[in-house]
Amino acid sequence: MVTAITDGVKVSVETIYQPEYSNPVNEHFMFAYRVEIANLSDYAVQLLRRQWFIFDSNSSRRKVEGEGVVGLQPVIQPGETHVYVSGCNLKTEMGSMKGTYLMKRDIDGSEFEVDIPEFQLVAPYKLN
Repeated sequence: MVTAITDGVKVSVETIYQPEYSNPVNEHFMFAYRVEIANLSDYAVQLLRRQWFIFDSNSSRRKVEGEGVVGLQPVIQPGETHVYVSGCNLKTEMGSMKGTYLMKRDIDGSEFEVDIPEFQLVAPYKLN
């Protein structure tokens, strides 16, 4: 699990290779990732947008942006955590992701970016 803290918001990510949804012959490797967003600040925050940078080991790069996460724009109270699971497909057995969340402080409406730490997506058999 990798973790980063930005302006009182802690983001932790762990990944799982999904062989049952992958098809290596057709260059399709599926990964799930579980994200925990913990509000360590004194004020409620809302996750407005996400921006991902996805890298395959063949030098392919993608950028994905959108509102919220998995259809939600959660408000996270001080001391609370929001957890979600999503997925990513790659054309290679190895790659990585990183990104940012656009958050808003409920107390004054100010917006700020939170770093999503870079994490590796690796099919377990590549680690041998």
